[in-house]
Amino acid sequence: MEKTRAAITAVNGYVPDYILSNLELEKLVDTTDEWITSRTGIKERRILKGQGLGSSDMAAAAVQGLLKKKNIAPEEIELVICATTTPDMQFPATANIVSDKVGMKNAFGFDINAACSGFIYALVTGSKYIESGQYKKVIVIGVDKMSSIIDYTDRTTCVIFGDGAGAVLLEPDQSGAGIVDSILRSDGSGRVHLHQKAGGSVLPASHETVDAKQHFVYQEGQAVFKFAVTNMADVSAEIMERNQLKAEDIAWLVPHQANKRIIDATARRMGLGNEKVMLNIEKYGNTTNGTIPLCLWEWENQLHKGDNIILAAFGGGFTWGSVYIRWAYN
Repeated sequence: MEKTRAAITAVNGYVPDYILSNLELEKLVDTTDEWITSRTGIKERRILKGQGLGSSDMAAAAVQGLLKKKNIAPEEIELVICATTTPDMQFPATANIVSDKVGMKNAFGFDINAACSGFIYALVTGSKYIESGQYKKVIVIGVDKMSSIIDYTDRTTCVIFGDGAGAVLLEPDQSGAGIVDSILRSDGSGRVHLHQKAGGSVLPASHETVDAKQHFVYQEGQAVFKFAVTNMADVSAEIMERNQLKAEDIAWLVPHQANKRIIDATARRMGLGNEKVMLNIEKYGNTTNGTIPLCLWEWENQLHKGDNIILAAFGGGFTWGSVYIRWAYN
């Protein structure tokens, strides 16, 4: 019998109804549809509208759909890990709020914040609880309401980000499927290039921080782009080499949807053609923690048991990593 691995046995996603197109952004900032598309690959993104709605509402919708697909009662879930950069509140954890909204009364939960790499960090963390034998049903969520921390007068950031959520169920597998390997990295010196300056313990919220727009995403595009291209590609190639995988062995690359040029560079480094790359950045933009599970959700009917899949991400901090999964179901 194979060792126990944590397998993804179901996936579900949620995106808000409101579509913010490039044409609409042309009316807000000095930009064009052609400029945005050529540099990012993004045509539109989804935005969560409505008073009092936050990340937990999108995550709860994704999880409710997940449980319905698997015909699982909320009480059966033992652990909920939520990867988010835009929690509902500083505390309690958004995972706890989602558990309450969905009725997962027997689960303990916590949040992980690793910016755009958070979902793969959370996935690997959740897998250890399965592999150890401690739990049999773990939900991992990737969700962000990026519109809540974006300055829609800043054309360098407002064209990139959108809102959305995805969730996966992890269960034990002894057939050889599941999470086979992972490489996770971080480099805190990269924080100067991509961060949210105010709102933490160093610079708490005040009239001054709000007036200075320090609660919005700050990004130095060129520095982030260079670092992302190199590191996301390197770690994806490294995990292939470590597991003796060639390009023909890979069914899909599931990359974080930050920028099409970064995705293309990663695929080239892995020797993969476009037909093996999951891409939905053109309609959702960068949903931060939501991008990878949203891809898995949209491509679920094209995945087959035994498929070799590489997840790859890069985020602010800097954080980055890659996960090798053998898909568990048709």
